[in-house]
Amino acid sequence: MAPAPRASIFFSVLLVLLFALLVERAAATGVFQVRRKFPRHGGGGDVAEHLAALRRHDVGRHGRLLGAVDLPLGGVGLPTATGLYYTQIEIGSPSKGYYVQVDTGSDILWVNCIRCDGCPTTSGLGIELTQYDPAGSGTTVGCDQEFCVANSPNGLPPACPSTSSPCQFRIAYGDGSSTTGFYVSDSVQYNQVSGNGQTTPSNASITFGCGAQLGGDLGSSSQALDGILGFGQADSSMLSQLAAARKVRKIFAHCLDTVHGGGIFAIGNVVQPKVKTTPLVQNVTHYNVNLQGISVGGATLQLPSSTFDSGDSKGTIIDSGTTLAYLPREVYRTLLTAVFDKYQDLALHNYQDFVCFQFSGSIDDGFPVVTFSFEGEITLNVYPHDYLFQNENDLYCMGFLDGGVQTKDGKDMVLLGDLVLSNKLVVYDLEKQVIGWADYNCSSSIKIQDDKTGSVYTVDAQNISAGWRFQWHKSLILLLVTATWSCLVL
Repeated sequence: MAPAPRASIFFSVLLVLLFALLVERAAATGVFQVRRKFPRHGGGGDVAEHLAALRRHDVGRHGRLLGAVDLPLGGVGLPTATGLYYTQIEIGSPSKGYYVQVDTGSDILWVNCIRCDGCPTTSGLGIELTQYDPAGSGTTVGCDQEFCVANSPNGLPPACPSTSSPCQFRIAYGDGSSTTGFYVSDSVQYNQVSGNGQTTPSNASITFGCGAQLGGDLGSSSQALDGILGFGQADSSMLSQLAAARKVRKIFAHCLDTVHGGGIFAIGNVVQPKVKTTPLVQNVTHYNVNLQGISVGGATLQLPSSTFDSGDSKGTIIDSGTTLAYLPREVYRTLLTAVFDKYQDLALHNYQDFVCFQFSGSIDDGFPVVTFSFEGEITLNVYPHDYLFQNENDLYCMGFLDGGVQTKDGKDMVLLGDLVLSNKLVVYDLEKQVIGWADYNCSSSIKIQDDKTGSVYTVDAQNISAGWRFQWHKSLILLLVTATWSCLVL
């Protein structure tokens, strides 16, 4: 995953995950229903406390994403969307349902194992937790197997007691939480789109993690889920495994609806709406693109030519798992001045790194649109209702934060999270190595093409969270920053 939850700016919504799966050379579509844990607007309570919690939580989120860049697992972007969205998937024969966090910044799918040490048995999210039993229909992955060797440090075979020893994984989080276990292979079920608004069951064999021990806040019952589903680029991800088995196209899209709640997450060739794309930076773990300029209210910010030269890490990170947007200090200060140019007498207050102010008018009428320009002449518009989030009593806070992501060579990068991606259809085409987006009504529908038959099907947005509420400030998860790998000794 990339970064973690979101505060007043986050939605207590449910997102529909649609999986476009193809049979042989065909891409079909499937549906997963995904829940988001945090509401868009803050409720009652202490504002400073809410913002402090949000700041701590999101720092963990984008920190985890960066830590994954250098991980020995070969690009396990480790949980980026921890706790923001979760969906239910079916595993095993006969199948059982598991609620897993959906994370576009990490790769590995893992669920808690039966008799897991430290795993919660109840969840404050109002869902029923299930622990996976590998003795059912699962097959343990040995240390000598290709998946284990490919995901070991430097691609070298691990030092295992024997070739039959289970291949172990360990993922550690910034707040001290961790999951440790071993890899297994089993059947994963999904809903394949078979017509307009229609689906049929399908399945595939997937290798994933079986968590045997959970530590720290990851096991807290307040935000407990059964595991994490990563949507990263690495070969170990469920997406890559399905594509390698010629089950799906390596293309997916999401549309996060902050207006009505819910949205769409689909795998497959989206043919409507069309989006304009920009190239992905090559040879990096996450979804990085080349940012070329920023304008506020149509006026280009005057920044040094080296501003977007991000050194070793290359490019700007696009991550739907991160809640906020992080800018290098000079960029942040210049943008802040431009945003408040019409309101120089407005009293600005700092709350836990957030700039906040009282405003009683329409923010969309009163403040400018912020536009990011990328390679390929593609722009991304961020509207005032996106980057200014309301707490209470007409108190608004800025969602852009001072402090880009620090790279190994000390250079600050730009990281753009859900704050700029919401209410847009975002398409990740890993076959063409491009990413694109378009402003869109995420409570409507999109059209996906089945490559085998050529048929085009309508996939509707859903909101399975009707009547569901969750207090964001009571449940925080810090992102994952380190991961170690070894073999499990039985």
